[in-house]
Amino acid sequence: MPLVAPLAQFPLFYCVKHPLIAHKLSLLRDKKTPAKIFRELVAEITLLIAYEATQDLSLSEVSVTTPLENMLTPMLTDRYPVIVPILRAGLGMTESFLQLIPEARVGHIGLYRDEESLQPKQYYFKIPQKSENSAYFICDPMLATGGSIAKAISLLKERGIQHITFVCLVAAPEGVEVVASAHPDVKIYTASLDRRLNEQGYILPGLGDAGDRLFGTK
Repeated sequence: MPLVAPLAQFPLFYCVKHPLIAHKLSLLRDKKTPAKIFRELVAEITLLIAYEATQDLSLSEVSVTTPLENMLTPMLTDRYPVIVPILRAGLGMTESFLQLIPEARVGHIGLYRDEESLQPKQYYFKIPQKSENSAYFICDPMLATGGSIAKAISLLKERGIQHITFVCLVAAPEGVEVVASAHPDVKIYTASLDRRLNEQGYILPGLGDAGDRLFGTK
């Protein structure tokens, strides 16, 4: 699938372009799409993006015996990368990564926005022990204001983790700027760079509140 870096000032921001992604994302945006189909579409789009987001995982040659002979063949050097969904909407993307990398481990980060300071606050954080050298993939369907994602990346870096990629389904330019400016070493993969945020911080045209639509809570 071709990758597009639509913002020249942020070369590690990529839109994954593919007819299937475009079609499924259109269905995902439709407000008439029910929760069951919405969940399935999130998983399917994530699977297609994750294929590209994992392309830089390192390989090492190992010895394998086929039915006919021995050979050296590439396998993942890091067989246990870490998938980190941002609670709660990121949970809808986790299983797709595990389909691609069944041995991956899963951490969780919970953040909320303080009503007074408007800054993201941590309420839950758990990652695998001794995983500092593993590749980390943060998942959240929406990159809106970017504050929560930038905070999540900072929390991981504070624990010595440096190999971090963020995967979302739709992104606003404002959020991309916040994350890419705070963490210019982190790759961002998405299916769409949308137009802008509205006054309430929702992405336009966007797809609404991903968490509510995933879990049928609105």
